[in-house]
Amino acid sequence: MGTSGASRYNQDEVSDMPELPEVETVRRTLNELIVGKTIQHVQVRLPRIIQKPDDTVLFEELLAGRTFQEIDRRGKFLRMVLDGIILVSHLRMEGRYGLYEQAEPVEPHTHVIFRFTDGSELRYRDVRQFGTMHLFAPGEEWTSPPLNKLGLEPLVDSFTLEAFRAVLGHRSSKMKPLLLNQAYVTGLGNIYVDEALYSACIHPERTPDSLTKQEWQTLHQAVVSTLSDAVRQGGSSIKSYVNGQGEMGMFQQQLQAYGRGGEPCKRCGEVITKTVLAGRGTHYCKQCQRMKRARKRVPVRSKQV
Repeated sequence: MGTSGASRYNQDEVSDMPELPEVETVRRTLNELIVGKTIQHVQVRLPRIIQKPDDTVLFEELLAGRTFQEIDRRGKFLRMVLDGIILVSHLRMEGRYGLYEQAEPVEPHTHVIFRFTDGSELRYRDVRQFGTMHLFAPGEEWTSPPLNKLGLEPLVDSFTLEAFRAVLGHRSSKMKPLLLNQAYVTGLGNIYVDEALYSACIHPERTPDSLTKQEWQTLHQAVVSTLSDAVRQGGSSIKSYVNGQGEMGMFQQQLQAYGRGGEPCKRCGEVITKTVLAGRGTHYCKQCQRMKRARKRVPVRSKQV
């Protein structure tokens, strides 16, 4: 399959790729491909990718001889566990990992190469050069940036309706920018926020105080189900995303709102509106996702005796 469906999406619409489902798919793929492999040598070709330590030679030395034990995920970050050290990696807009044989030509924009003792190589390629890598002593990653700044993880048991409302319910911003804020709920980006709000029939400019108890429950369920469905489909290949084996995701084939500006709503037939909210391309149905304001509370006057 080629890049079917990718051409309709503008650059402002892919700025959040990859999101949680894509990173989770990469995590699962890398667990199959590199766990148990031992690093013989690391070559850093673009020093600014390495955020910690600030010495790329030290980065290379600290990883030499280490074995990958597990690939974990927190939000949009990969947490790569090796014996005695943790590598935290963010793919940003177009970062990708791939496993190659040492003899295979190195593609342009390949910035970090992990050569294994078995002759294979894990290569990190990033056309936009926005990805990051941090090294930590085990346990230090949870108390240091960037992981210590992340909010609720939406695909775990602790992501309850009560926790969701406690984080967002008292805030005054509009729902879409709130859901995009990684300090509140982590892993959501432009694609899945648009899809979750559409699924829950909630206008992206609604504020938390305008949502009913039932709407909170519906939105919570929509966030979980949208992300879960996308994970099952291997994520969304909107522009250039592929997993560690070079395979595209398939969730883009069932998008209901995102990227469908000007097309009919699949529920009611109304034209999907595309606008810009908080600097992001935003897609919604005016009929299904009607704008509602919070009801003003009338102060109760005490009776005069």
